[in-house]
Amino acid sequence: MAETFELEVATPERLLVRERVTEAQIPLANGYIGVLAGHAPLLGALGTGELAYVAEGRRRYMFVTGGWVEVLGDHVRVLADTAEHADEIDVRRAEEALRRASERLLRAAPGVDVARALNALRRAQARLEAARHR
Repeated sequence: MAETFELEVATPERLLVRERVTEAQIPLANGYIGVLAGHAPLLGALGTGELAYVAEGRRRYMFVTGGWVEVLGDHVRVLADTAEHADEIDVRRAEEALRRASERLLRAAPGVDVARALNALRRAQARLEAARHR
């Protein structure tokens, strides 16, 4: 049997995942990190994107954004500002958010916060990417 570690994913509102997994791919602020059992200790800023992990031989997906990742011993803790399992994502709402953010960027009027629109676009894209794995 492959070595496992405990993955915990939580937001201020709820605990989404606490289970033994064999691997995880987690978005950090400056790129993705792959984690296997025995990974070196790490503390990093959580980015926006799709978090994937393998538990009981099945790959699972979720959307996460903002917060922190801690890898310590055989435990990986993801403390996210926002997180959703792929099957919880409202695809229509995410598509609408993507459309609104795209329009804001294409027709940027004076006073439009471009950084905020780009972040909204990234969040919507990541939510849709995770949702496609339902």
